[in-house]
Amino acid sequence: MSTPPLRKDAAQNRQRIIEVARRYVDDGRLLQLNDVARTASIGVATVYRHFPTPEALLETVALPAVEKLLRRAERALAEDDPWTALRDFLAAAIEVLLTDPAVPPVFAAGTDALEHTGDLKRRLVTAFAELLARAHAAGVIDSGVAESDMTPLLCGIAYAANIQSALDPTERATLGLRYLDLLLTGLHRP
Repeated sequence: MSTPPLRKDAAQNRQRIIEVARRYVDDGRLLQLNDVARTASIGVATVYRHFPTPEALLETVALPAVEKLLRRAERALAEDDPWTALRDFLAAAIEVLLTDPAVPPVFAAGTDALEHTGDLKRRLVTAFAELLARAHAAGVIDSGVAESDMTPLLCGIAYAANIQSALDPTERATLGLRYLDLLLTGLHRP
């Protein structure tokens, strides 16, 4: 059973809420629904009707980047070379983590406000596990590297790049990709 389409005014309000939330997230501001309603010039009840929690709104803001990352994972799974596939997916993940401030807290959350978010995250984990397994099977990555090792390593790369506050997001992403390259050089088994 699908959800009926929103009325035109309701769809416009929803889009306005998301746009304001996007600005809040990009500016590093705390996402409070009452503040978003005030900035969007929309009633508080309208905001809560669309997004019952700040987490639901944050996940909606992060959704395009998470969906893009999943498409990158699917392309990586179609890549013939296991090393290139793994490297390209990890580079895409670092890029998303460093250029979209909505994504890291969504990935770090222990629970998901939206069912769709949980589904996307599970699909990403499955794709990553398959990419890593293919790299192991091909002998192109250190056999001791486990899935559970990679998440903290990627978080460390993101943290190391993000502490460079004088850099803009694109420059931080470039730096994060450099750090990833250094890490992968150590893990690669040519």
